[in-house]
Amino acid sequence: MAAMKHWLMKSEPEEFSIDVLERVGTEPWTGVRNYQARNFMLKDMKVGDPILFYHSNCAVPGVVGIAKVASKPYPDPTQFDPDSDYHDPKSKPEDPRWWMVDVGFERKFDGTVSLEQMKARADEFGDFTLLRRGNRLSVMPVEAAQYKRILSMAKAGGR
Repeated sequence: MAAMKHWLMKSEPEEFSIDVLERVGTEPWTGVRNYQARNFMLKDMKVGDPILFYHSNCAVPGVVGIAKVASKPYPDPTQFDPDSDYHDPKSKPEDPRWWMVDVGFERKFDGTVSLEQMKARADEFGDFTLLRRGNRLSVMPVEAAQYKRILSMAKAGGR
């Protein structure tokens, strides 16, 4: 059996927040249109893998809670919907380009472990994709030690 992997998934809270995930329980993670992020979902994510839920493009970007991978990958239906912002006219149902997983709520942090707090402790994270200059990935792997560091920062109120 393959070792469990850890992930970070970004969402703009105005689009989809940890509060909405808590309310609905499980949600399809649609709209990923980056091949590297898609490949993580398609090839590497396994049901049960833990996810750091990250709010981006907001006043205080950072990790706000924990989710888990709740399904095997399957084709993202938004790619076939001409009315969707994520429609891809080159993608066909018999040969989909874009894949997704369902994400399930685990818990919300009392506060945000902000990007600034993580940057201030960058030396404790090693080579953390999130902290790389110019990183724009919405789905990324997280090393177990990095995941644990963020959990401990959440318990300590971000410190």
